[in-house]
Amino acid sequence: MRRIKIELSYDGTDYHGWQVQPGLPTIQGTLEQAISEIEGRPVEVAGSGRTDAGVHALAQVAAITIENPIPVENLLRAVNRLLPADIRVMRAEEVARDFHPRFHAKAKTYEYRIFRGEICSPFERRYVYHRPYPMDVEQMFQAAPLLEGEHDFTAFAATDERDELGASKVRRIFCSRLAQEGERLVYRVTGGGFLKHMVRNVVGVLLEIGKGNVDRAGFLARLETGCKIPPGPTAPARGLFLISVEY
Repeated sequence: MRRIKIELSYDGTDYHGWQVQPGLPTIQGTLEQAISEIEGRPVEVAGSGRTDAGVHALAQVAAITIENPIPVENLLRAVNRLLPADIRVMRAEEVARDFHPRFHAKAKTYEYRIFRGEICSPFERRYVYHRPYPMDVEQMFQAAPLLEGEHDFTAFAATDERDELGASKVRRIFCSRLAQEGERLVYRVTGGGFLKHMVRNVVGVLLEIGKGNVDRAGFLARLETGCKIPPGPTAPARGLFLISVEY
């Protein structure tokens, strides 16, 4: 048996997220179908984490266990021949049998893209959140780094089926920055782990700061343990990209 680590990119527009769901197109399900065809038996694809419906990835990491002796470079070509054009395996390598893309990950980086121009090109609309309205972006710039460090992100997390297990919602953020890049605002965040909808909710609140509906104190209040402020608003999935996973 061989453990293969793969790095893939995908346009998540037409998929119901990463995780397999009966009767619905998902990234994990599509990969498993292609790789199982090559292996000649069902193969499970383990990912570094779940991305939501409509979220994209530049470098998602996953792993498979197969018996097929095919060289990894040939495996990469074979898988990509079977995959739809909006999912591509970019790299593949053989790794230790105990490698797990989720449990061994040290950090992940996400990027959220907001288009500020008056007219959004039809070729960008699937990959940005179009917000051409007046905003105090300087206040947004100042608020973004306040997330760095270890905080309770309950007020930025959507309800998850795993909540019943009582897992902690404390997460460590290594870097949180918002920058202007031409007609785009780009929010980039690196952390040890993320909760469901966490990045999209952070962006949603940053936009509320830009609109003057939330001030610095209100933003910091959301990071206090026991905060009862409900999560949201949630920015649309289409502007979010998983950029990298570090090991």
